[in-house]
Amino acid sequence: MENSTLSSITQHAHTWSVAGPVIVDTVNKLLLESAKFASSEPVIEINFSKVTDVDTAALSLMMEWQRRAVAVNKKVAFTHLPANLTSLASLYGVSEFIPATAS
Repeated sequence: MENSTLSSITQHAHTWSVAGPVIVDTVNKLLLESAKFASSEPVIEINFSKVTDVDTAALSLMMEWQRRAVAVNKKVAFTHLPANLTSLASLYGVSEFIPATAS
């Protein structure tokens, strides 16, 4: 089942808001859409409060966003991470690579 039409990412100032499933079928679309975003702020906040489902592809997407941010001298802060995403990060031993904030 193709879920990519249910996923979206929008930008408002330095905050990106992700909505819908962030799974293997949707991460490429989200990555392509986010490539158009620009920010003059040193930190890009990526808000996961509207994410409905995740799999391990979400971790790969988050790390790719971090690589791209570093390439342009910026940092990423992930907010409102779903519990199942933080559990996946812990399971795969990458929690320390996911800069999350409490908000």
